[in-house]
Amino acid sequence: MRNLSSRDNPRIKLVHALANQARERRKLGQTLLDGTHLITAAIEAGVTVLEVFVSESGLNNGEILDLLERLPADVQRNLVSDVLFAHFSPVETPSGILALIAIPSVSTEVARGGSIVILDAVQDPGNLGTILRTAAAAGIAAAWLTPGCAQAWSPKALRAGMGAHFHLPIAEQVDAFAALADFSGRALATGLGANARSVYETDLSGPIAWLFGAEGQGLSASLFARADGVVTIPMAAGIESLNVGAAAAICLFEQRRQSAIESPAG
Repeated sequence: MRNLSSRDNPRIKLVHALANQARERRKLGQTLLDGTHLITAAIEAGVTVLEVFVSESGLNNGEILDLLERLPADVQRNLVSDVLFAHFSPVETPSGILALIAIPSVSTEVARGGSIVILDAVQDPGNLGTILRTAAAAGIAAAWLTPGCAQAWSPKALRAGMGAHFHLPIAEQVDAFAALADFSGRALATGLGANARSVYETDLSGPIAWLFGAEGQGLSASLFARADGVVTIPMAAGIESLNVGAAAAICLFEQRRQSAIESPAG
């Protein structure tokens, strides 16, 4: 195990940049996984770990030691002091281990034939990661993110996703209009209006492109106008709207519920 002891070490500078700067993650095509759960999820999904960084106290953690044993012998292992680890850790309470991986390159073509989610300028990485986790659990084929979105592969979004990133193709910086031109199904937005129908009374069969917008502001007017239909989520009187993550969960699992009724097991 290689010992890294200085903030001026190029590897330490790299990790610090990846932990804190979306620009560096995009430039290098790499990101960091924080903690044993996320790293294990990546390994089980066949993701190649390029390098790991372990704190001195992390060597006293049984789960971290077990994970280090599971890694291929050619994966570089780096040991750093607790102080240095805290310097580049993306969380306030350091987990004791970080892994460096390459960010997968995904085309919008992977979603042909299935339902997708299009996230338009969703800026909170926690909300973003939660929606990606929900989409993966609901059996969505892919997620497309417009240029205004938070970065899907940021440490915060990865933590919120809880491993969903490794089971859901995610395309970033997507021109939603150009991508939808080749989509075979319907595009549905959530919202209000004379033509809006309850999501529970809407036929959700076939491929659907679900359009979800930014916190507070919702979809851009142009993308809302592109929708083939608008669904609403019935709520108690006096409540204006739901968090975008909650709205996405209701819509995606209503589609999954309808699919289960149409295709009963056995």
